[in-house]
Amino acid sequence: MLLEALAIGSLSCAALPLGMTCVNLALFKAPKGGANFVSKKKINKSKDNSIQNLPSNGAQVSVCVPARNEAANIQACVQSILASEHVAVEVLVYDDQSQDATPAIIADMCQRDARCRSVPTAPMEAGWNGKQWGCEQMGQASSAQWLLFTDADVRFAPLAVELGLQFAQDSDSDLVSTFPRQICGSVGEAMVVPLIHFMLLGYLPMALMRSDARQSLGAGCGQYLLVKRDSWLRAGGHHAFKNSMHDGIQLPRAVRAVGGRTDLFDATDFLSVRMYKGFDATWKGFAKNAFEGLGSMTTLLVFTTLHVLGHVVPAALLVAWLFGMQLPPIALGCLVAALLAGILTRALLAIRFHQPKIGVALHPATMLLMTVIQWRSWWLAKTGRRAWRGRVSGV
Repeated sequence: MLLEALAIGSLSCAALPLGMTCVNLALFKAPKGGANFVSKKKINKSKDNSIQNLPSNGAQVSVCVPARNEAANIQACVQSILASEHVAVEVLVYDDQSQDATPAIIADMCQRDARCRSVPTAPMEAGWNGKQWGCEQMGQASSAQWLLFTDADVRFAPLAVELGLQFAQDSDSDLVSTFPRQICGSVGEAMVVPLIHFMLLGYLPMALMRSDARQSLGAGCGQYLLVKRDSWLRAGGHHAFKNSMHDGIQLPRAVRAVGGRTDLFDATDFLSVRMYKGFDATWKGFAKNAFEGLGSMTTLLVFTTLHVLGHVVPAALLVAWLFGMQLPPIALGCLVAALLAGILTRALLAIRFHQPKIGVALHPATMLLMTVIQWRSWWLAKTGRRAWRGRVSGV
């Protein structure tokens, strides 16, 4: 009876993200229309001043890029943004005390293109995280009506900014976000990085997110956060979560806290990023904010139970069965179904978001690894050892 109850529990835990993923995949869509957004005047200009009354530099959107030791990335990122079509953009770059060639590259880009501006580096006040401090300086320096916060390793297709504006208008949102196509160059990256989509689409009820204004339903990705500047200011800017390592969660929730609306759209075909190179960088990168993304010890315990019971236990018991362990027929059937449910969930996500197949094949191991990372992240948060780009938060 114990094994049967365990197996039924495993199947229930594995079926939850599968069912939620199937529903969310139908709701998580790319904006329609593309280049028609501006050329056909789909915005009602009498209600939206994002094209009217542009600042003197003509920018409709200030794309804000915090940079710390990003010599390998910053030029390609900025050039891809400046190639945006059907929308007037400027790029604001904040150098956070880089020790490589980043400042020189930024200066050269600013000299070559007036749409690229370097926001002066200011001494970071106590209690801030470096990234949030830089984003705050850029947001305050902008006079555009929209702010788009991104990372230096993100690459934009020409329509990526326009699509976000279109979706924000169509959904009447103060903030919209998306998740770029995640490029993985190693097995270690492929085991961890695609789990971003698993956590998002497997557990966030998107229909409820769009109909319910609760702050806790706010979600996003720090690689693309497009927000009305007045809404950003009303929410307190990045000061509202100045020591956070997870602006992708905190900014949408701050906007919701002051009555703003947030939403998510699919830009897989218009944005790409390689977040980390190799397993070591991936481990460190996810460990810095995985616990903050969950929010509490209670949530960590819930997800540990869901993932170990739903995805690790079935694989372990089935391996034991192959080596001679006796399992009641009901238990065996439920464990097989649970394992297949997890693999099917990952396969659906891999197909939709162009993820590596190795992550599907190693699904139980990836879920165990993610659980270990989440607990490691909890320990780093508890001991005050979280770091952004090699610098401990607040230093």
